[in-house]
Amino acid sequence: MRILVTETIGTAGLELLREHADVDVRRGLNSTELLDVIGAYDGLVVRSNTQVSAELLKAGERLRVVGRAGTGVDNIDVNAATEQGILVVNAPAGNSNAVAEHTLALILALARRLFPAVSALKEGRWEKSQLQGIEVRSKVLGLVGLGRIGRMVAAKAKGLEMRVLAYDPYVAPGGAASLGVQLVSLEELLSSADFISIHTPLTKNTHWMIGAEQLDLIKPDAFLVNCARGGLIDESALCEALMQGKLAGAGLDVFEQEPVCNPDLVSLPNVIATPHVGASTAEAQENVSLDVARAVVDHIEGRFPETPVNVPYLAPQAAEQMLPYIDLAERLGAFFVQWRAGISGPIELTYRGEICEYDTRVLTSAFLAGLLRPVTAEPVNVVNARYVAAQSALEVSEMCLTHAERYGSLISARMLNGHEVRDIAGAVINQEPQLIQLDGQSLTCVLQGHMLVDAHHDRPGIVGNLGQLLGERNVNISFAQLGRAKRGGQAILILGLDDPLPQALIPEILDLPNMVRARAVELPPLPGFDER
Repeated sequence: MRILVTETIGTAGLELLREHADVDVRRGLNSTELLDVIGAYDGLVVRSNTQVSAELLKAGERLRVVGRAGTGVDNIDVNAATEQGILVVNAPAGNSNAVAEHTLALILALARRLFPAVSALKEGRWEKSQLQGIEVRSKVLGLVGLGRIGRMVAAKAKGLEMRVLAYDPYVAPGGAASLGVQLVSLEELLSSADFISIHTPLTKNTHWMIGAEQLDLIKPDAFLVNCARGGLIDESALCEALMQGKLAGAGLDVFEQEPVCNPDLVSLPNVIATPHVGASTAEAQENVSLDVARAVVDHIEGRFPETPVNVPYLAPQAAEQMLPYIDLAERLGAFFVQWRAGISGPIELTYRGEICEYDTRVLTSAFLAGLLRPVTAEPVNVVNARYVAAQSALEVSEMCLTHAERYGSLISARMLNGHEVRDIAGAVINQEPQLIQLDGQSLTCVLQGHMLVDAHHDRPGIVGNLGQLLGERNVNISFAQLGRAKRGGQAILILGLDDPLPQALIPEILDLPNMVRARAVELPPLPGFDER
C-alpha cells in the first residue's frame, strides 16, 4: 500500500501510517503535479489546503481512501469520491477542545476589550478609563449548534457561571437539559443572548444562516463569535451591522474566503480576527494526525473506520458487533446474483433481531456491493453501492423487525416481481457467515469458496449422477447440502468444491435427468476453511 501525504501532519500520525504502508510526504504540490502522481497511490492524506477535486479523484485509479486531518471536508469532493467508491474519513474529535478553548478565548477577549487595550498600550497610550469591559458571569451565551464542540463550549461556559441557551433542531430537549442547556428557537437565542457562538457545519442550508435579517435581532450590546466555518455569516451584512452599532463586536477565526480578503471587516475596531487558528495547538495537531491515520489504516486493512464521512457512521462498539454482519450481507448479495444470473426486479431487504439496534444502512450498502459487483463495469464497494444502485434504477427497500425466531440476528432479501420465490437469507453462526435459506428452501452452508448450486426435481439418482459426472471430470467435492420443500418437489443442492468449477461443465450438468438450473458461485475464502 502506498499513501501520499500532501500537507504537514503530526509526527505520531505519520509514524503510524509508516508502520502499515509506504508513505510519501510531498508538500507544496500544485494541482498539475498532484494530478501527475496521484495514480500511484492507494491513500491520500490532506489538511485544508489541498483541493481534492473530482478530476483528481478520477486520476487516482488506485485510490481507496482520502483522509482529512481535521473536521471539515469542504476541500474534498465527497460526492465524486462516493461515486468512485473512495472512502472519505476525517478526524472530527481531535481538535474539538482546541476550538472550544479558542471560542472562549475570543469571548473573554471581547468582554474585556483586550485587543484595543493591548494595541493602545503598544502605541504608547494609557487609556484605562476608556477600556472598561464586562464580566461573563451571569451573562447569556447562545450556541447555534450543540454538536461535539458546542457541548464542550457549553461545559466550559457553565464553569464560568454563564447561562447557556442553544438552537439545534437535531438535539432533543432532554439531551440538552442533561448538559444544563436550554433549547430555544434561533430567533429567541439571537434576541436574548449576550454572546452568540456558531458551531454548525457549512451546508447549502446553513450558508449565510446569519444574515442581515438575523443580525437585526441581536441586541446592540451583544457579541458574535464564529470559530466554525466561513460562510455561515454574511460578512458584508455583519460589517454593515458592526459599523452601524447594531451589535457590540465580533470575534472571527474563519472566513468565507481564506486567506481573508475582507479588510473592511477585519480592520474594524470592534472586531477580533484570527487566521483560522482555532485548531492550531500542538496537542490538537497530534490528536488529529493520529485519528486520521487510524481511520486510513483501518480501511486499507479491512476494518471499519471510526470516522467515515460518506458511509453511515458506526460507533466503535457497534462496529465490532456489525462487522460480521457487514461481511455476511456482502456475501449474500454476491451469492444471490450469481445464483439468479442477474437482477430482475426491486430488492427488499429485511433485518431481524439484535442488528436492528444499530444503523442497518451499512448492511444494505454491503449487500448491494456484493449484488452489483458482478453485473456492473465500474468498481463497486460499500462506499458507492447505493449510488451505483440508483444510477442503475434499482429499487431497494429495507425494514427492521426486532424479533428473530431462531437466530440472534438474521438478514434476508428477495426480488419482488414475478410469481417464482426468489429469496435468500443468512445468519452468523459460530462466527461464520452462513446461508440458511434459498428460494424458500431451508439449508445451511458456510458462504465461502467455490460452489456448485443446482435446482432439480426431487427424484432418485440426482446426487449420484451429479457426483459421478464431477468425479469423471476430476472435480472434488468438499461438502454437500440439500434442501427440499416436499418429497418429490423441487429441491436445491449446494456442493462445495476444492477448485473453481469449469464453466464448460454447466451444459453437461444441465443435461442430467431432472436438472432445472445449475450455477457456479464464487465467494471469497474464509481463512483456514480449506484446511478442514
